[in-house]
Amino acid sequence: MDSLFFNITERRYRRERYDFYDRVDISNGILFFETKRKIALQWRNFDRMVLLVSVLSGSLRVCDRLSGTDFVLSGNTLAVTARQDLTLEGEGHFFILCIADFFLKRYLSGTLDDPVDYLYDRVCKDESFAVLDRQPVDALTLYLIDKIVRPDIGSLQCEHEVTALMIHRFSLLDIVDPKLDPEEVRIASRAKKALLENFVSPPTIPRLAHLCATNETKLKHCFKKVYKTTIHNYVRKLRLEEANHLMLESNLTIHEIANRVGYRHQGYFSRLFFENFGVHPKELIQKNSFSAKRKFRS
Repeated sequence: MDSLFFNITERRYRRERYDFYDRVDISNGILFFETKRKIALQWRNFDRMVLLVSVLSGSLRVCDRLSGTDFVLSGNTLAVTARQDLTLEGEGHFFILCIADFFLKRYLSGTLDDPVDYLYDRVCKDESFAVLDRQPVDALTLYLIDKIVRPDIGSLQCEHEVTALMIHRFSLLDIVDPKLDPEEVRIASRAKKALLENFVSPPTIPRLAHLCATNETKLKHCFKKVYKTTIHNYVRKLRLEEANHLMLESNLTIHEIANRVGYRHQGYFSRLFFENFGVHPKELIQKNSFSAKRKFRS
């Protein structure tokens, strides 16, 4: 068996081109692979790591030879693996980010409801390959990947963009503390389900409390205790994430996207989007529009 992270040379930042993919070592504990061609890769290592697999086009089949299980990946897939005997096959555009367990360990907070702690705990288990979460590829992911894979980017900037991608992807995990009261989790889960079904025009707090068979005070208390945020902020998060996905549709204007997710005023929406993602909607739309034209020409 080999290692992805410990067979490094004297240089920490290194780009290597192979037959059908590029490998980039960003720093001790982070590396990524990118390919826009047909891939057939045998991957045998003993590293414990988190994998962020972004399938930008096509589909990627992962065969776990240790467990005898096949996975067909699309969109953004978050997985963990403690030992690998994997076959990766597919045709399309793939970006695979590998994050070593010792890199995650630097940022542990001591609570399992924190995404880094949760992922570190899972990656330390003796799992050959486990899919933890799947999400569609969104505009912010494309924006960050486009910056990461630029050949002229420096090592420090590349690590910064990779960290931003990790934070964005990890923030989408839905983690509930197993020590919480089951009744409080039940109330919060019901409320969350109702908000997910209609966050553009969400039910009022009194209506939501009625749907959850509780009173308004208890509803707000349970929701904040379970999900570490208020109902208002959670609705805003869902709206902005949906807007982020809609940025992929280059035919939509910022005003149209704002209206689709429940905001009447474009300026207010743009300010909230920037506060949440650190980038203005206009910049994302321009970047993704340029990327779409470039792909069309190629």
